[in-house]
Amino acid sequence: MKGLELAKAYYETCAKAQLEKEFADVYPHLAIGLTGSGSECLGYDDGISADHDFEPGFCIFLPAEDVVDSKTEFRMMRAYTHLPDEFMDVKRNRISPVGGSRHGVLRRDDFFIAKCGKKDGDLTPEQWLRLPEQSLLEAVNGEVFYDGDGEFTKIRERLSYFPEDIRLKKLAGYLLLMGQAGQYNYPRLLQRNETGAAQLAVHAFTDAAMHVIFLLNRQYMPYYKWSFRAMKDLKRLSNLSESLEFLISSGNETDKRNLKIEMIEDIAALVARALKEEKLSDADCTDMEKHAYAVNDHITDGMLRNLHILSGV
Repeated sequence: MKGLELAKAYYETCAKAQLEKEFADVYPHLAIGLTGSGSECLGYDDGISADHDFEPGFCIFLPAEDVVDSKTEFRMMRAYTHLPDEFMDVKRNRISPVGGSRHGVLRRDDFFIAKCGKKDGDLTPEQWLRLPEQSLLEAVNGEVFYDGDGEFTKIRERLSYFPEDIRLKKLAGYLLLMGQAGQYNYPRLLQRNETGAAQLAVHAFTDAAMHVIFLLNRQYMPYYKWSFRAMKDLKRLSNLSESLEFLISSGNETDKRNLKIEMIEDIAALVARALKEEKLSDADCTDMEKHAYAVNDHITDGMLRNLHILSGV
């Protein structure tokens, strides 16, 4: 059973009725679910990931103290502590008396401040540019099983994805990095026989290309160890995952150099086609640098458009 399914079953079987009864006055103001860090919040948990921080557990998000005071918070922490130690043959981790850092009773404001810096998720353009995508993803992943007043869900919807100008700024920056690392630096480094630096260039190209593909799909890119897995589920350009994986998994022996250069150009061509389909660039070429500046020109906010093209990466 996946962690999200386990968490929901644990809540509904072992906690829901108790919370509704013992905390009837504040229950309508709670949000309950599983979201945040951890592979289970993305649905990527498996037998290997179950070796740490895997347990039947969920999060109870409390509003501000003027709605749910600290005494009630403490009572709820105790109630969470006394939930069954084992559920569906999975034991709870006794990291903390009130649940681990990923589960238990949390303040809603604290959760969102930790993930995005603002308790209401109302971010400025500068904050949007600065925040790591994986942190934003942790604010909106997983599942909310119950949201009494709907406020938790409203904030998640506000953070669900980048505003369009922010997406374009990031897209422009990563396109430029694709061109610099893969189309320009990689062949030149091979000519100098600097194979270590050449492989760094391939890694930089692959990372930038993956960011571009997620941005074209309007999906946050997760933490690097899940990025290839997540890419395979995307609707657009997910078929490039094998090519990108080959680029960073293979060496730079003579028989592979030309192949990798050709693959980089093929990837650039497919990205260029996607940009033209979105009407973000009409450049009739595979030069990622030209496409980068074309995308940047589509930003409507003058302040964002005039920032350095790499401001969003």
